Amino acid sequence: MAILRYVTRRLFIVLNLISAFLFLLACANTFLHPGRWWIIALLGLIFPLLLLLLVCFFIIGLFVPGWRRWSLLSLAVLVIGWPNIHNFLALHPGHRFDPRKPAGALRIMTWNVRSFDEFTTRKMGASGHRSQMMDFIDSQHADVLCLEEFFESRIPSDSCSIPYMQERLHFPYYVFSRDYVHFSGKYRAGVIIFSRYPIVDSQLVHVSRPDGYRTTESLIAADIHAGKDTIRVFATHLQSVLFQSKDFHDLEIIRKVDDSILTASKSIAKKLGYAFRRRADQAEQVRAQLDKSPHPGIICGDFNDVPNSFTYATIRGKWQDAFLKKGFGIGRTYVHISPTLRIDYILTSPVFNVLQCRTFFSLHMSDHNPVVTDVKLGN
Repeated sequence: MAILRYVTRRLFIVLNLISAFLFLLACANTFLHPGRWWIIALLGLIFPLLLLLLVCFFIIGLFVPGWRRWSLLSLAVLVIGWPNIHNFLALHPGHRFDPRKPAGALRIMTWNVRSFDEFTTRKMGASGHRSQMMDFIDSQHADVLCLEEFFESRIPSDSCSIPYMQERLHFPYYVFSRDYVHFSGKYRAGVIIFSRYPIVDSQLVHVSRPDGYRTTESLIAADIHAGKDTIRVFATHLQSVLFQSKDFHDLEIIRKVDDSILTASKSIAKKLGYAFRRRADQAEQVRAQLDKSPHPGIICGDFNDVPNSFTYATIRGKWQDAFLKKGFGIGRTYVHISPTLRIDYILTSPVFNVLQCRTFFSLHMSDHNPVVTDVKLGN
């Protein structure tokens, strides 16, 4: 019995130390450029697991005699990592989202619509979701709408055409990046900003897209004249991991600890490493443009990275994360792989008051969840 207690205590100490070390490395991910430290960037993806382990070690250590000093180690590491924990977890349980927009507020909505699911579910014999998605967008009464992976049909009668959005959904003004052309010019794809208020100026910046890799969309900006104020709204879609069906199969192999786990892990790690490096470079370009804004700024988009990443920390800088200001919980926006992936954001410059924010879950229309927030310029 004494030997069992000895082995159990040693195992507890070793696992606690390993978890604490990996957790601190995951926290350091926010300021280590993945160009040189991409392996550490991988730890950002398991940050929630490391956080859970440390909390468990802390609680267990409190109730087992002789282990309490080791629970203090877990507590100390959690305190050091609090900024990362706060980025991951919004702590405002009392803030309920009111569908009625507060007086004088500006409602912003962002959503990666995955081409309105038109070219994904139809491959499986479904009919797409663009009609339901249009109805949902209409129901939110946003003043500014940012859509990633938007595709413009050159057929005027299509509900995904820009004229339809202007006339039926009452967004008369827009800026569209038109990054890609599909089906001999029949469709154009990119990131778009729609506005109910006049757009008095706009910009388009092609973020770095080396090696001709797709699924990176430009950074666009719209100077919107709302009431007496002019604000600059940015929208972008940064480098995707470019997972294909085989990669999701590899993830299943890793999950089940299959015999081919080594080969599968190498394939996944290679793609993740490439995406981490490219997004970090793109994030620095985006931050440079945000710093140049002569107007109060808001950026919306699919950053394809988690809240404790170099990408997120670089773009956010000293700006506010609308979900962290008024949301509650993890705020998952990507529906595959893990229930903890928040990769779509609305960030605002400090002069804005964030009134409320909500991430809409389980719509089953795109592989991303939309985020909606109400903001108002401070005095």
